[in-house]
Amino acid sequence: MCGIVGIFDTRGAREIDPALVKRMNETQHHRGPDEGDVYTEPGVGFGHRRLSVIDILSGQQPMFNAEGNVGVVFNGEIYNYPELTEELQKLGYVFRTRSDTETIVHAWSAWGEECVQRFRGMFAIAVWDRVKQTMFMARDRLGVKPFYYAVLPDGMFIFGSELKSLRAHPGLPRAIDPRAVEDYFAYGYVPEPKTIYSGALKLSPGFCLTVKIGQPIPQPRQFWDVPFKLHGAMSQADAEGELVVRLREAVKIRLKAEVPLGAFLSGGVDSSAIVAMMAGLMKDPVNTCSIAFNDKAFDESEYAEQVARQYKTDHHTETVDTDDYALLDTLADLYDEPYADSSAIPTYRVCQLARKRVTVALSGDGGDENLAGYRRYRYAMAEDSVRSRLPTGLRKLVFGPLGKYYPKADWAPRMFRAKTTFEALSRDLVEGYFHGVSIMSDAMRAQLFTPAFRTRLQGYRAIDVMKGHAAKSPTDDPLSMIQYLDMKTYLPGDILTKVDRASMAHALEVRVPLLDHKLVEWISGLPPEMKLRGSEGKYIFKKSLEQYLPHDILYRKKMGFAVPLAGWFRGPLRQRVRDSLLGDTLKETGIFNIDYLTEMVEQHESGRRDYSAPIWTLLMFEAFLRKELLGAGA
Repeated sequence: MCGIVGIFDTRGAREIDPALVKRMNETQHHRGPDEGDVYTEPGVGFGHRRLSVIDILSGQQPMFNAEGNVGVVFNGEIYNYPELTEELQKLGYVFRTRSDTETIVHAWSAWGEECVQRFRGMFAIAVWDRVKQTMFMARDRLGVKPFYYAVLPDGMFIFGSELKSLRAHPGLPRAIDPRAVEDYFAYGYVPEPKTIYSGALKLSPGFCLTVKIGQPIPQPRQFWDVPFKLHGAMSQADAEGELVVRLREAVKIRLKAEVPLGAFLSGGVDSSAIVAMMAGLMKDPVNTCSIAFNDKAFDESEYAEQVARQYKTDHHTETVDTDDYALLDTLADLYDEPYADSSAIPTYRVCQLARKRVTVALSGDGGDENLAGYRRYRYAMAEDSVRSRLPTGLRKLVFGPLGKYYPKADWAPRMFRAKTTFEALSRDLVEGYFHGVSIMSDAMRAQLFTPAFRTRLQGYRAIDVMKGHAAKSPTDDPLSMIQYLDMKTYLPGDILTKVDRASMAHALEVRVPLLDHKLVEWISGLPPEMKLRGSEGKYIFKKSLEQYLPHDILYRKKMGFAVPLAGWFRGPLRQRVRDSLLGDTLKETGIFNIDYLTEMVEQHESGRRDYSAPIWTLLMFEAFLRKELLGAGA
């Protein structure tokens, strides 16, 4: 697990400054504190920071073949590299190391761009082929590992594992993209392929990009997508059995490491399933860790301890204060662009705890998207059931006005908080789902932004992101469609970004068995009713795990990593909220309607409305802007 950077001259072979490559590389020292090196030649510069996990003695990067004409920098793990190594040796390639990095070098020579189809793992890769005068880049299928890039005005192509490495290049234009701002206040993150800067991009999951000297830079090419192609007839019993076999195999190939290895254990279904599989595959007790909260309303550590006792793991728990808001500015530095998932705070702490005892940790991320575990899927399907019974015109006529005029009753029991439901029912599936997951609705963003900023958007709307993915979806089944949308937006943009930055901040490698692409492909082919049955999400997963985990682990109410934002903003962070939202930083951008910000703050403080999620989103944006201003001053 590592950090990579690079500079590539798309126009020729100008000299690359090694000191600049080194500065870019050192911004990511935390990603690879064990070793670091840079390489330059006319037209090309590579940098790499290494967290040594496999082939510690001889896996250094940048790595070249024996002829010196193909070189690679790589972040991630190729889990099937032993099989690929054997295949490549039969083709005549000679290996000098036992690392998966060398597998990539020879795979490019053997198969060219198609080599990426053979890689099973998490990866961000850049390959320089001197003979072909080509730079080939690829990002793994689900987006576990990040890849940022930019084409500078002078024709230099730069890339890195984090946006901060690109910012270290003085030529990067840092104008903020208005569309990214609109996206951020809807989603709480900037979805792929945009970044907060109009001059930088993310390489989307499952895409590759080939750049050749002297030729126009093409659009990235998609090499994989979630198929959602239904299997043939399969009984529930057969599906349960095969799911366990496939899960165990996805876990098994992620257990190879030359450093201490363990797992996160929250006590939820997904992490418990991973630990159960690990316990059956490992000779020694599994190293597990979890965090507890001093507020029982947010604490589920007792469930983690129950699983730990069952599988006799070497379990460690640390208690975290729920008032852990001191990390706010740390997060702004960690994520480089506005990022508003407050569960990044406990995620940071659990990674900090895990790194005290292991270098590699397996996590249960991806289970909710794969197997329809989110409650919002249940609500979306209930709404879609109503939609399907009523003509579109009648739905808009009835539910449109109800959604518009029904009061927003955050304080009331759930049964009386129908405004969002009415609004969703007046829309189609994609519009309704977008409305349901948005941190700030279309109507709120219309009030949030100034008329001048809305003009700069030129009609762009954040829902265009989801509509673009929906148009390319391989499925029209309603449940599969919204799972697909989450796999393209929320999973890489929020969940995997959160875990990558929080873990890499502590030089911890996190492996994600439930996002093994072969497992994802197979699960996507299961009938939707095996995933969400009635009100039970992850139905087939839970049934298949009944022989491994107790009922109260499998079927208890989902908690998640929550933090008490509403109380913070009416208590210890009250003045911070006022200073940040109503101070000069946001005002001077020209983006925000200060009267609306004032109304939001006052209504939240009084308890009339719960604006905790929008306020956190604004706090993180303001923290990002302050960091930008400091950077500009430097």
